[in-house]
Amino acid sequence: MTRLESPPAAPPPAKSAGTLTFIVDDEPDICALLVDTMTPFGMDARVFSKAGDMLAALSLESPDACIIDLGLPDMEGMHLINEIRKQSSVPIIVLSARSHASDRVMGLELGADDYVVKPFDPREVVARIRTVLRRTTDRSPIPSNAAEKAHFEEWVFCPQSHGLTSPKGEELFLSTGEAHLLEALLRAPKRVLTRDYLLEHGGRDDSLDRSIDVRISRLRKKLSRPNHPDIIRTVYGAGYMFTVGVDWR
Repeated sequence: MTRLESPPAAPPPAKSAGTLTFIVDDEPDICALLVDTMTPFGMDARVFSKAGDMLAALSLESPDACIIDLGLPDMEGMHLINEIRKQSSVPIIVLSARSHASDRVMGLELGADDYVVKPFDPREVVARIRTVLRRTTDRSPIPSNAAEKAHFEEWVFCPQSHGLTSPKGEELFLSTGEAHLLEALLRAPKRVLTRDYLLEHGGRDDSLDRSIDVRISRLRKKLSRPNHPDIIRTVYGAGYMFTVGVDWR
């Protein structure tokens, strides 16, 4: 029987060979349905009814993915996405009854990788988990040296950790889609890359047709500086271009 957990006080348990997904939802029936569907696929799950408990566990353990509901008792789900992104690049799938396009856009802008509307087929959720995990483990825009980092305008980007360090030394964590999209741009600076090319490397998102534009918008906000307001330039009718030089080392 699925139970709602509180964060462990002791060191986290050893991770099993299967993937680990954190589920944050205050509806036990939905959590049980997800766990029962995921288990035959070798997916382990830890269930939380409150955002605060999940964030505490996240500071001790690194799941492979997170599924979060937007209507939580202790924290607005959109705020939870933002809090997760402050400390982790773990793939996030939103599971919500909110079906309006504006909610989907906001979720993606804050860093979610996918968005599923309730009611849902649990097998679809499993398929979407597997998809975001493939993006994390299998997909890379261009084969690269694992130790390489991109240096540009005093920024440093690490493709392996999805970490982006600002000129002030602040560490930002990108979603899987953001990280792959940024790497594609950084591998071809000062060249126009088409939306189709970037979609292939940033991961297609069927929940929103213009997901590439949303991710570009998120990257622009994170990279925004007065001396380079258009570091990612829109080339109308063609695609996008990273406008400054990049040093990989």
